[in-house]
Amino acid sequence: MRTYAGHSSAAASNALYRRNLEKGQTGLSVAFDLPTQTGYDPDHPLARGEVGKVGVPVSHVGDLRALFEGIPLTATNTSMTINATAMWLLALYEVVAEEQAGAAGEDPASVKAALAGTTQNDIIKEYLSRGTYAFPPGPSLRLVTDLVAYTVSEIPRWNPINICSYHLQEAGATPVQEVAYALSTAVAVLDAVRDSGQVPPERFGDVVARISFFVNAGVRFVEEMCKMRAFVRLWDEITRERYGVEDARQRRFRYGVQVNSLGLTEAQPENNVQRIVLEMLAVTLSKDARARAVQLPAWNEALGLPRPWDQQWSLRIQQVLAHESDLLEHEDLFEGSVVVAAKVDELVAGAREEMARVEELGGAVAAVEGGYMKSELVASLARRRARIESGEEVVVGVNRWTTSEPNPLTADLGTAVQTVDAGVEQAAVEAVRRWREERDADPERRARAGAALERLRTDAGTDANLVPASLECARAGVTTGEWAGALREVFGEFRAPTGVGAAAGAGSGTKALHRVRERVRSTGHELGETLRVLVGKPGLDGHSNGAEQVAVRARDAGFEVVYQGIRLTPEQIVGAAVAEDVHLVGLSILSGSHMELVPDVLARLREAGAGDVPVVVGGIIPPADAARLEEMGVAAVFTPKDVALTEIVDRFVDVIRVSRGLPAPDAAVPADA
Repeated sequence: MRTYAGHSSAAASNALYRRNLEKGQTGLSVAFDLPTQTGYDPDHPLARGEVGKVGVPVSHVGDLRALFEGIPLTATNTSMTINATAMWLLALYEVVAEEQAGAAGEDPASVKAALAGTTQNDIIKEYLSRGTYAFPPGPSLRLVTDLVAYTVSEIPRWNPINICSYHLQEAGATPVQEVAYALSTAVAVLDAVRDSGQVPPERFGDVVARISFFVNAGVRFVEEMCKMRAFVRLWDEITRERYGVEDARQRRFRYGVQVNSLGLTEAQPENNVQRIVLEMLAVTLSKDARARAVQLPAWNEALGLPRPWDQQWSLRIQQVLAHESDLLEHEDLFEGSVVVAAKVDELVAGAREEMARVEELGGAVAAVEGGYMKSELVASLARRRARIESGEEVVVGVNRWTTSEPNPLTADLGTAVQTVDAGVEQAAVEAVRRWREERDADPERRARAGAALERLRTDAGTDANLVPASLECARAGVTTGEWAGALREVFGEFRAPTGVGAAAGAGSGTKALHRVRERVRSTGHELGETLRVLVGKPGLDGHSNGAEQVAVRARDAGFEVVYQGIRLTPEQIVGAAVAEDVHLVGLSILSGSHMELVPDVLARLREAGAGDVPVVVGGIIPPADAARLEEMGVAAVFTPKDVALTEIVDRFVDVIRVSRGLPAPDAAVPADA
């Protein structure tokens, strides 16, 4: 039983973890901030506004030491949501565990056998959904392979990879796509480990036994439960037939769950509680396909960062189910169900077909590099959004039964979500600079850090396992940005396909979109040019699903769309806006960094002589922040309550007309079908 937690600083997160353990958590689930996830120190330009926002910043071994102060790592099961830099964070974790053992008078070398937990370490889905990749797919898979091989040999209780179908569903995957793409990722990893020659063939069953999965559970209860049974069947089949694993225990499909966040709503957020409970039941009712670990989002996640009290509520939901109900006392409740069997067969057949398609393309890495999987997910999510807009797919409180009594839970929105102190980032910047300065002021420490980084670069240019070099970097006081920077020098960087170009016309048949298309055409005619909109993702926030859907719908409405993907600086966004002579800039930020990044974009537009180009912003933005942004000059703010993409694009036309001095906007376009 976990809650996903971490924010602000190592010390603040340590206090939060201690409280959660006292409340009955049985493991820790660590959230790292975006600079840590993508391999940047807090003082890097791309880290601006992102430090401590969606997790805890960890810049070096001293930060991890503080994060687990007073928490014995050999007695704790720790899940770390970390991917591109997973090898680095596990190296830091191992070094801190050694330090704890030494301080207790124990043999530091003995701690490896006792460490238990998970590094997420699924890089494939980062190119498809979360966007926290640091290196190209090939080298990234090499890092995954090295970590798997190392842990199987040296840290036998550790799960070195947590293959994540969760984020695929968030990016729009159907159950069939979720199963197929996750298992295709598992095949890519297992093939790479086998072909690396780092694990003897007779121990390959140990590799399979340490593979775990992180799965999404949506609100379609029966379908989600059957999806899990399909996962179990296919995983057993793959590991037995493709890899020859005979031990049934090693073939067990081991998975943890965070229930769906995509379906959580800002409108009537109290409804999220029953959604969370239903989704949890889908992965616990069926004993033959039951999750081994569950973590639940908080009811107010669509409003902002949940508070400790909100996390406690989610934990209590699990505890009531486990300890008050009799749900865990019986054999599988669905054994022999004709309905369940038929649905599982349908999902298995569909997943096999889609996996074969990925295999034909050359496997998961090739399907990422070529853009196939990303395009399929963007198109799938576009179809879902269209169903919600038309009312075909009902979302209670959003597109049906929208009238509501005043909600006492959100009566004071200023206290309904956790806020991160504005001084956190500056403190982290000063701390990492001080760490480097103090290290380099000592000739011996400076030399050791330099030698460790040089070894890392050298090993990266060979086929040597990179964990030993990373451990030496950790012990030498190297920072997260320095470790990743050394590997970027060898591996290069990568910009993943956006999938926007291949996703077309999900809402093209609606009357509403036809009317907006006419408004775009007539406004362009009045201005004598095609309307152009730039959709930008500033900072390190890689959750691009919303931005991609807006880009697709704007293009369907007749806009010329400039969308260059994730991880752009304000300077790059403004440069593109000026170069493309756009009529509107739309910024998408879900990480909470809007108050730092949006004003920067506005200021740079003015400096570039483009201050008349209107800016709109979308993201998880509390009302007080939205008001402040509008006072600064933002033309419109969109939040998760704004689910009608066609209406959003219609607002774009209104904003452009006002900014260009055209006659007042005509009547708003209703979102009817």
